[in-house]
Amino acid sequence: MVTVHDVAARSGVSIATVSRTLREPHRVSDDTRDRVLAAVDELGYRPNRAASSLRRGRTGVIALVVPDIENPYFASMTKGAQVMCRERGYELVVVDTSERAEIEDEEVRVLRSQIDGLILASSRLSDERLAEVAETTSCVLVNRSLESHAPGTPTVTIDEGAAAALAVAHLYGLGHRRIVYVGGPSRSWSQARRAKGIETAAHERDGLELIQLRDCVPTSDGGREVAEKVLALGPTAVIGYNDLVALGLLAQWTESDIRVPGHVSLIGFDDTFVTGLVTPPLTSVGADLRVVGDAAVELLIERIDGVSTSSHLIHRSIQPQLAVRSSTAPPAARR
Repeated sequence: MVTVHDVAARSGVSIATVSRTLREPHRVSDDTRDRVLAAVDELGYRPNRAASSLRRGRTGVIALVVPDIENPYFASMTKGAQVMCRERGYELVVVDTSERAEIEDEEVRVLRSQIDGLILASSRLSDERLAEVAETTSCVLVNRSLESHAPGTPTVTIDEGAAAALAVAHLYGLGHRRIVYVGGPSRSWSQARRAKGIETAAHERDGLELIQLRDCVPTSDGGREVAEKVLALGPTAVIGYNDLVALGLLAQWTESDIRVPGHVSLIGFDDTFVTGLVTPPLTSVGADLRVVGDAAVELLIERIDGVSTSSHLIHRSIQPQLAVRSSTAPPAARR
């Protein structure tokens, strides 16, 4: 059986360096990392993660808790988290809470003794309960922050204000002056910031009328349910809370012979992989969600290892980008 001693001999480094490379590859030089990983591949070495974790008094497991695993947003985030966990020698457990705070709370209580740390994505728990979790468990929040309750809790967020500004600027530049924003659940942290960003961006542009619908269910069915109501408001362009809501609107309108962008332009949020799977492809604004998952795992492992990180570095803000596709165009009157 190939051992760590064999890898050390083949790569010309110490056993400690091999271990450090496999556990914390970012803490060794590029040359050392390349030599060790090449030796690992050549020899077919497979570290015993369970034994390593036991020696360190850890489980070697990280939990990622999401509200809806069927949402492509969280699927892409999970992909990034999984890759980083694999690189750093951790197993990743993914838990779906079905958008219910009571299920999330129960899962967190059950998981706590079985894992080394938690990533809570778009948590539905109250700030007070999240602060309690952060006090007793190594955790990172995604799409959530605890500025007043536990400001030292690491976070990874997308700049929702910048994302909203990109969406509004794009539609305004095309000539749209009556826009409807189909907002998500009022309890959503992202919804509050997204709605405020859209409202601010609209207020800064002369002649732009913004109408907001609130509390739409953040699924394609939710989009379908409000599709007729949205059209009755007479917009030339619509912004969906997320890609799923936008795709629900698109599907319902298509069945009713309402053409996008012929009759109305449409933008989604999050820029998930489903945007390119429909006709027309959906214009959307968002960030690389794999980077979000990657950053969350990196921050969590630093917290687990007790790495001292400057306060301003434990809060990562990912900048969004606008992906323009065929679902947006100038309003019909302009064309």
